[in-house]
Amino acid sequence: MNKTPVIIDCDPGIDDAMMLALAFSRPELDIKLVTTEAGNLSTDKTTYNALSFLTYIGQDVEVARGLEHPIFRTLEVAEDIHGEGGLGNVKWADPILKESQRPAITAIYETLLASDEPVIIVATGPLTNIGALLLAHPEIKPKIKLISWMGGAAVGGNMSTTAEFNAYVDPHAAELVFRSGVPIIMSGLDVTHKAYITREEMAELRTLGTPFAEKAADMMKFYTFTQTQTPFHAPHFEEQIRVHDVCAVAVLVAPELFEGDDYYVEVELEGRLTAGSTIVDYTRKTGHEPNAKVLHSVNREGYVKLFFEACTTVGEKLLSK
Repeated sequence: MNKTPVIIDCDPGIDDAMMLALAFSRPELDIKLVTTEAGNLSTDKTTYNALSFLTYIGQDVEVARGLEHPIFRTLEVAEDIHGEGGLGNVKWADPILKESQRPAITAIYETLLASDEPVIIVATGPLTNIGALLLAHPEIKPKIKLISWMGGAAVGGNMSTTAEFNAYVDPHAAELVFRSGVPIIMSGLDVTHKAYITREEMAELRTLGTPFAEKAADMMKFYTFTQTQTPFHAPHFEEQIRVHDVCAVAVLVAPELFEGDDYYVEVELEGRLTAGSTIVDYTRKTGHEPNAKVLHSVNREGYVKLFFEACTTVGEKLLSK
């Protein structure tokens, strides 16, 4: 099998952990590097969580620490959503993996340079590391095949009326990425709020019968107490557990589950009420060519099946060791 080289930039985070489970369960993906940054939590915590989770699922991969704060803004974290430690009430493992000696931006740059083919970057936090990379090393763009980002929103936000969390935390980095010319898939709230797991399905997850599935269900159960109403919810939103970040990997391995269209997207940097908003040119008013594929729909049943398959693969692999 010809594997696709991938770099993952994340801020674990409950749904980041589930995204990592899907990514490392897929034989067609060759995960070259995992980098961390501040977003859901401080960089200290996101780096620890990445090392802890990857140790638990038995992955020997380089984990490099990224930037500690947004490019121009004061960091705002989401411990109220993910818990003080960031992974709900679940402890995964004492890390055996050690943090890389290379800082994230250096590690990403050198990994891209060393690759024989263009690399996909999966980004599931604020785009601080990726924006800084493109600012410092614009010559590296041809080595990036695609950036698959969980972030943004076309129709309303979860941090403000119009801004989604990852874009809101570091809008300047997001703007650098969208202006870079690198192909982008934007898995914004428009699609991720449709990519949910019900409480009934969560109970089914436990029937897989592995310690991993039990821990995953316990971790995501924490979400049911912290998620709040938004414009994207179905009537019984309290029954929905949304694993946003999984979309950024799912669209790579099962693109047939998603629908989206190509649009020009820019990021509001300074608006008093709208900073961090991703402005999608639905009506083609700007005259600019599209710079992103904006996802808006997902086959939820197929998405849940894909997620369950990942949990089964990871759980059974751990039992066989």
